Amino acid sequence: MKLNLTRPLIVFDLETTGLDLVRDRIIQISYIKVMPEGEEIRGNLLVNPGQPIPKEVTELTGISDDDVKDAKSFKELAPQLNEVMTGCDFAGYNSNHFDVPMLAEEFLRAGINFDFSKCRLIDAQTIFHKMERRNLAAAYKFFCGRKMEDDFTAHRADEDTEATYRVLMGELDMYAPGVQDEPDRVLENDMDFLADFSKQNDNVDFAGRIVWRPLLGADGKPVLDADGKERRFEAFNFGKYRGRSVADVLRTDPGYYSWMMAGDFTFNTKQVLTRIRLKGFNK
Repeated sequence: MKLNLTRPLIVFDLETTGLDLVRDRIIQISYIKVMPEGEEIRGNLLVNPGQPIPKEVTELTGISDDDVKDAKSFKELAPQLNEVMTGCDFAGYNSNHFDVPMLAEEFLRAGINFDFSKCRLIDAQTIFHKMERRNLAAAYKFFCGRKMEDDFTAHRADEDTEATYRVLMGELDMYAPGVQDEPDRVLENDMDFLADFSKQNDNVDFAGRIVWRPLLGADGKPVLDADGKERRFEAFNFGKYRGRSVADVLRTDPGYYSWMMAGDFTFNTKQVLTRIRLKGFNK
């Protein structure tokens, strides 16, 4: 289907050193500029971020420090990109939440006030989530083959619980070994597996103020335990001690514990912090 355009559309994606809009930088920008008459102009640029690319980013993207060492910085590329993108609308996947804000930050750091408020911003992920609902009613219809309103009263916890139970069993049936051809679409009927599969982050507390980080050896590689699993430690994920071991910080700066306990943090975060503190005392 040909896009019905009144002005050019930039379909784009970024690779970055991380997800922090303030501290992280773009390392690759790829775009397709679709013109109203149908012409497609493609661009793919590596960008020198001016800071080391984290190991996990290199593993994910395949882009290393060596790949970008001779590339131009975003500030050097900004005038060219500004010329390409001015007067265009933008489209991406999860772009309204990350790619557009990151691109806006980079333009501003380069001294270019690119006004995205004048652009139409199309996010394919948002369209996907709105068109293919991911709520309980949609899951019930997909996995159980019936409309939820035909079997249950809406917004009743007891009936939602029953529906959720049926959805879980339907998921295990649909993605059972021998049913799916692709290995990554197979679910094991095992609670350890399902709990691990359900994880979306490495948070220790629900708010993500404290996260799990791998313990690295002198060679920079993760240290493994006797079972071959990565050894991990609890680290702060915010503030001046971001990335530092919580246990080490509480030992060297005990006042930080009191500051957090008196601060505007969730009770769960304070509970986790206290548990780590007590564990340190018991060693």
